[in-house]
Amino acid sequence: MNAHNKSVQTKHKYNSRILPALMIILIGPAVLFLLMSFSVTKGAAQVPINAVWDAFFNFNPDNTQHLIIIDLRLPRVVASALVGAAFAVSGSVMQGTTRNPLADSGLMGLNAGAGFALSICFAFFPGMRYTKIIMVSFAGAALGAGLVNGIASMRRGGATPMRLVLAGAAVSSLLAALSQGIAMYFDVAQNVMFWTVGGVAGSNWEQVRIMFPWITGALLGAIALSRSISLLSLGEDTAKGLGINTTAVNILCSLIVLILAGSAVSVVGAVGFVGLIIPHLARFLVGVDYRWVIPSSAVLGAVLVVMADLGSRTLNPPFETPIGALISLVGVPFFLYLARKQRRAL
Repeated sequence: MNAHNKSVQTKHKYNSRILPALMIILIGPAVLFLLMSFSVTKGAAQVPINAVWDAFFNFNPDNTQHLIIIDLRLPRVVASALVGAAFAVSGSVMQGTTRNPLADSGLMGLNAGAGFALSICFAFFPGMRYTKIIMVSFAGAALGAGLVNGIASMRRGGATPMRLVLAGAAVSSLLAALSQGIAMYFDVAQNVMFWTVGGVAGSNWEQVRIMFPWITGALLGAIALSRSISLLSLGEDTAKGLGINTTAVNILCSLIVLILAGSAVSVVGAVGFVGLIIPHLARFLVGVDYRWVIPSSAVLGAVLVVMADLGSRTLNPPFETPIGALISLVGVPFFLYLARKQRRAL
C-alpha cells in the first residue's frame, strides 16, 4: 500500500511538468539547430550565414568557405551535439539508478578510465582505427567505474554517494597520472593532452559516422528503460514491489552508460560536469519522471556542449579555449553546492 501511494503521488508530480517537458523536447531541437547553424559561422575565419545554406544546397569544392563549413565546422558541431547528449543522458541514468545526486561519468572515474585506455592505445598501438578506439574507450570506462565502485564498497555501509565521489576523485587522479606518465615516457604527450583538456577541434565525418549509431542506440535504449529508471529512483524495494527486474535493469543501464561515456570520451576527451549539471536542470524543469528527464537531458546537454564549443572558438581567436575548462567554470561551483547540500542531508 505504501508503494502504491508513492506511485500515485509520483504520477501526480509527473503530470504537473508535462508542458515544460514537451516544450524542451519539441522546441529544443529547433533551438539547437539554429544554434548549430550560428556556430558554424564563427571561428578564426568568419563565414556569413547565407554561405552556410549555400554550402548545404549548392556545395562547390572549389569554394574555400564551403570547404570550411562542410569539412571543418559542421562535423565538430554535430560531434558537439552528440557528445553533449551522451554525457547528459549517461549522468541522468547514473543518478536515477544509483539514487546518487552526485553521479557523473567524470566524477565516477569513467572519463579517466577511458582516457587511460586511450593513452595506452597511443603509446602501444599507434594508428589504430577509430572503431577499435571506441571499443578500447568502453573497456577503459568499465575499468574506471569498477575501481571506483570497488573502493567505495570496501567499508561498512557500502558505496554511499560521498564515498563514491571521494573514490572517484582518487581513482581519476591515479589514472590521469598514469596517463601522463605513459604520454611522457612514450612521447605521445601531444595526443594525450588533447583528450585530457577536452575539445572537438579534431572531429571529422568518419568519427561522427562511427559514433552516431552507438550514441543513438544507447540514447534510444535509455528512453526505452526510462520508466524502469523512474521506479528504481524510488528505491530497490519499491521497484521490485512494482514488478521490476532490478538486476536486469541495472545491468542494461550500466551498459548504456559505458557506451555513452566511452563514445563521448573517444571524441571529445575527459570533459566533466555535463552529466552532473544537466540532469539536475532537467529534473528542475520537468520533474522526476525519467520518461521526460532523459529526452530533456539529451536536448539540454547537446545545447550546452554546442554553446561551449562556440565559446571555445570565439573567446580568444584564432586560439581555442578547451571546452572542458569552460564547462568546469560552471560545473565546479555547482558540484560544491550539491556536495554541501548532500552533507546537510546526512
